[in-house]
Amino acid sequence: MAKNDARRQALADAGIAVLAREGSRGLTHRAVDAEAGVPVGTTSNYFRSREALVTGLFDRIGARLAPTPEDLAARADEPPSRALFAAYVRDIVRRLTTHREVTLALYELRLEAARRPDLARSLGEWQRAGLDADVAFHEAAGLPGGRREVALFHYAIEGLVLDRLVAPVDPETSTDEIVDALVAGLLP
Repeated sequence: MAKNDARRQALADAGIAVLAREGSRGLTHRAVDAEAGVPVGTTSNYFRSREALVTGLFDRIGARLAPTPEDLAARADEPPSRALFAAYVRDIVRRLTTHREVTLALYELRLEAARRPDLARSLGEWQRAGLDADVAFHEAAGLPGGRREVALFHYAIEGLVLDRLVAPVDPETSTDEIVDALVAGLLP
């Protein structure tokens, strides 16, 4: 397996673009090679199988959607409160909707996982690790609520983001208003 991390990331980014544009059926090693503008077979050198490619995409999606240190530092000194939690949730929704291609690729992988138990297992592990990290951050920051509330926000954010990316059911209500209502309704 090739070791050039910059090339691996570029190939994963090309895979994300293919997945977002063409869906999971369009995700092939050759399609990624073409998207990345590299010789045929390059993607296979970095990701030996489709499963390895999908795993690489999960990793890259996670990296691209993660908060930046600046995002986290901007709120680090604020006292824990509902308002602070709402600010974090708004930031998550902003990242998911701003990086539309990455989020669409993630949804494509999730839909494929509904049809493929092996992918569902990998996706489940990836999602649970993400939830565990969110809960750990939430607790370390002293934010109100616990694991249950963080999980409920995952469910709510998934629906909100899908709604905003596809066809908003209520386009007149701002995303921030919806987040504030969710926080008010779900946090003790």
